[in-house]
Amino acid sequence: MKYPRIHQAKAMDDTTLVIEFTNQEVKKYDVRHLLDTPMFSPLRQPAFFKNFKVEPGGYGIVWNEEIDLSEYELWKNGMSLMESEDKASDRIQQP
Repeated sequence: MKYPRIHQAKAMDDTTLVIEFTNQEVKKYDVRHLLDTPMFSPLRQPAFFKNFKVEPGGYGIVWNEEIDLSEYELWKNGMSLMESEDKASDRIQQP
């Protein structure tokens, strides 16, 4: 299966990215689960975390030569904003 590429991305806060893919779907991706890995530890610094670029062609997000996330990772493990809103409303509506 071919995954959509990244159209644009922005930092929502100090650990969460919001990614719009080429198929117009928007997902959020929280990097907190990566921060204990030494390679990703620089992402703990808010200024560094927010200073990324989308790779040409939308194949990933890059912070520097060593730190990046692929479109596959962001697509497969990101949470659709529609899904997260639906889950939140389900929790509110359930008795």
